[in-house]
This record gives sequence, C-alpha cells and structure tokens, in this order.
Amino acid sequence: MAKSKDKQCCAFCGSEAGERKGVFFIPSMYEGLCICSECVTKGYEIISDVRDERAGKKESKTSPIKDLHVPSPRDIKAELDRFVIGQEQAKKVLSVAVYNHYSRLKARFDGHDAALPEDLADVELDKSNVLLLGPTGCGKTLLAQTLAKMLDVPFAITDATTLTEAGYVGEDVENILLRLYQASGNDIEKTQIGIIYIDELDKISRKGENASITRDVSGEGVQQALLKILEGTVANVPPQGGRKHPNQEFLHIDTTNILFICGGAFVGLDKVVKRRRGRRVLGFGDNAPQKNLPEVEENENIGKLFAECEPEDLVHFGLIPELIGRLPVLTALEPLDKAALVRVLQEPKNALVKQYRRLMAMQGVDLQFTADALEELADRTVKRGTGARGLRALMEKLMLDVMFAAPGCKGKKQRCIISAEVVRGEAEPELKRA
Repeated sequence: MAKSKDKQCCAFCGSEAGERKGVFFIPSMYEGLCICSECVTKGYEIISDVRDERAGKKESKTSPIKDLHVPSPRDIKAELDRFVIGQEQAKKVLSVAVYNHYSRLKARFDGHDAALPEDLADVELDKSNVLLLGPTGCGKTLLAQTLAKMLDVPFAITDATTLTEAGYVGEDVENILLRLYQASGNDIEKTQIGIIYIDELDKISRKGENASITRDVSGEGVQQALLKILEGTVANVPPQGGRKHPNQEFLHIDTTNILFICGGAFVGLDKVVKRRRGRRVLGFGDNAPQKNLPEVEENENIGKLFAECEPEDLVHFGLIPELIGRLPVLTALEPLDKAALVRVLQEPKNALVKQYRRLMAMQGVDLQFTADALEELADRTVKRGTGARGLRALMEKLMLDVMFAAPGCKGKKQRCIISAEVVRGEAEPELKRA
C-alpha cells in the first residue's frame, strides 16, 4: 500500500506509475492509496461476473420448471404407443404417475395452489416413485427413456448390481446422481427435476427374509443406502465420481423432485405369489375347504402373477419393507409373445426392420422381409426367452453377409429379400439387381 503521493504504487498489484498507463488516487481514510487502470478493469470484470452468475442462478432456478410442458396422461400414453408395443396397463400407470409428478411441480411454481380451497391449500403432495416388474426384453427401459425424451428432462440409467454400501469396493449410491448431473449438462437445477431409471433392482435383494446379522454390502446395504435418496434428501455428490474423501468439494443435489423408476426381472417372484395364493391353513382346519382362495394354475402366465404381486411378496423375495414403501406405484409388464414380437419388428417408430431397411438403403439396397421370415424370427426369440432385446442379435447374425457385400456394390441398385428359409439357414441371402 502506498504511503504517500510521492510514491505512486498500485495498492493491489504493486506496480509503479509508468509501468502501467495510469495510477489513480482513491479517496479514503488511507492517505495516498492508489490503484492502477488494469486493476480497475479486472475488478469491474469480477463484479460483473459475480452479478451475472447470481442472476443466472436465479434464472436457472425457475426456468427448468417454467419451460416444462406436461402433456395429459392420454397424450403421454399415445406417445408411448409409438415406441412400445403392448403393455397397455403399464403405459397407463406410468402416464398417470409421470403426469401427477410434474404437474405438482408446475402447480407449485405457477402458484396454482392459491386457487385451491383453504382446507387443501396447505396439503403437500408426496412423490410417487415407480417399480416395474417384468421379464427381460419386455420394454421397461424403453418406457423410461421415451418418457424422458418426451418431457425433455435429464435422464440417466444405472445398474443396481454395480452399487455397494458406502466404504466398500464398488460405486457409492450417490454416483447415480452424478450421471444425471452429467446428462443435464452440469446444470444442478435441471438435474433436480430429472428422471433416474435403476435397472436390475431385484439383483440387490438380501440373502434371506430376516434382517442380516452380517454385512450384505451389495444387497441389503445398498437398499438401506437408497432409502433417503428415493424419498428426498440433499446428497453430497463427488464431482468426479469415485469414493468420497476429506477436503473434497461436493455437489449438493436435492432429490426431492427427482422421479425414480426402478425395474427388474424378479426371477422367481411368480413362485412366491403362487405360494401365497395357494396358502393352506395349518392345524385342525387343514382339511376344511378353502374359501375365497383363487385356484393356482400350474402353467399360469408370469405377467398375470406379477400383476397380483403384493408388498409382502416383495418382502419374501428379499426387498426390505422400507424400500418397498418408497416405491408406491407398482405395475407389471407382460412377457412378449410371438404376435407381439412380430409387431415389435415392424410397427414402432424405430422398429428393427425399419432400421435395417434404412441402413441398407444407404448402400443402394432395397431390403424386404417376408411375413413368414418375421414370424420365424419371433418364434426363435420366444424359444430363447430373451424378449425384444434378443431380436437384434438374431438380425445382426442374419444380415452379416449382406452388410458385408453391400458396400462393394455401390452405384448399382440392388434388392435383397429375406425369407423364412434364410432365417432357418436353409438358404443364403442374395443381392440381386433391381
């Protein structure tokens, strides 16, 4: 700091007059206090940046919800119909759950609560997370992805099998929020109204129905760690992921308005439901006729059994009651039969047949599938039990030779017809001049 006017030095950077374009005296209680023109410019830039940042934060706090368009449940289901075949009940349940979730956020922001009756104005609406039950390849992940695209909110998928209890090898539960933060373009306010899909939830079931007396770090421990995040809490998330350590800066993400959709195949849950439905009375009344008990069919449809699943069945399967209570919306998806898989191949907007036709059209090849070829593909997928996800593996194997030969025929219009004989391996797909 300059002590007198004779020594004209900047009190901030220490430069003397002559080194810079100018040094100015600051009227203050300190005699001879000076500042150079460059420090004045830098100070103005710092103040402007802080002011803009604060204004930006204030704007971002409101803009994600303000600009959010919430379609009606009917419109949401109509959009899901374009991408997902069948699963009518699941689509209806998801449409209502998503509409209620985001409409309550919009109502709170727009101030519509003020128009409610006095006895309802102070009622707080709880979040309703969703649990999807269904075999692999029936459309659980696709339903969640389509919802996120339609609403234009950040979306992240995580696999529950990679998570472990805090302090053990593996990913902490908070890392699933980091993926949503990255998907939002590192915008915390957008992150806090996003959707997270947790797949393979059934794989973290505890070892038995009773509480574990030993550490179950990838089962019951993960379920315990998920409780607060599902319900709503301000989580400390490491910006770079990985393990937490002292003296580390954290992202503070509020999960109160994040919608969680959990899914799993829950292999063996149908047997749990069957046991409950066929439960018999022990003791002297064992031989008495059982009333009001539905008959248990030996080969009953898995989707039908999943639809009758009760919270107690999930507890017997290995989920803790506290976790089940935080997933109040429960819906089951039907396994896809042969007819549904044929529709999956050709009807959705991004159907596999359409994808491969476009891919081959880029090489000048007109690709056509006969009706019996599609049925043969669906029949093979049903036998494998892989659902719609298994169709792509069959198509890739089927189209390998054609995709290998097509680029060498560029400039010539070609045609390729895939028949049932080609699918069965009784004939080779051929490229013929159109």
